[in-house]
Amino acid sequence: MNPNGAGMNPNKQEPVQVEYRLLTVNREFGSGGGHIAQTVAEWLGWKLLDRDIIDAIAYAAHVNTDVVRHYDEHVTSWLSRLNQQTMRSAALAAGLELGEDAVFDADEMVKITQKVVEEAYAGGNCVIVGRGAQCVLQHKPGVFHAFVYAPYKERILRLRKRLKDPSSAEQRIRTVDEERAKYLQKYFGKCWNDPHLYDLMIRSSEDEDATARILLYAMTGELHKG
Repeated sequence: MNPNGAGMNPNKQEPVQVEYRLLTVNREFGSGGGHIAQTVAEWLGWKLLDRDIIDAIAYAAHVNTDVVRHYDEHVTSWLSRLNQQTMRSAALAAGLELGEDAVFDADEMVKITQKVVEEAYAGGNCVIVGRGAQCVLQHKPGVFHAFVYAPYKERILRLRKRLKDPSSAEQRIRTVDEERAKYLQKYFGKCWNDPHLYDLMIRSSEDEDATARILLYAMTGELHKG
């Protein structure tokens, strides 16, 4: 078995030998990148670090989750698939505990997030969505970096089906993409969609599972057969 770990292939019949220990997925807003990352994580049997990291960081920093969410790339959450106690234990084990009088701001948020990303890498077998993970782990062995994009009109159509206020789709795309780009530039000095940051830049299709299959193939050399 590959020492870097093996997940289960999508048809759950035999193990897939995975050369990589971790996948980072960055995405244009409305490209379906979050769902694609979740699908690949499920197929591999890996943890998904996308939702509920808010709770882990809030606990470590002794601040309200709304404060953390304000600084979190302006998208909601991380560390899904881990229960509350597990997240708290992981935060403490990673040395993320802050003093009661510590000032929590965007800079502190980034520092804590980087520690969580590094801890995830140490543990392996996980998919991290956004949060500058492609920069934090850029030179780490065994990490596959992917960027998911889609044509503007397709993103609008996708978001209009998902947002509570469909009319806000275009404004949300502009705002979220701009915030993500600024986040990477400010804290890592990198251009968000620089192809040199990624092993794969892939255009998502309306069938997001089809895009996930291609991403899985790029990592493992095997396609989802379902």
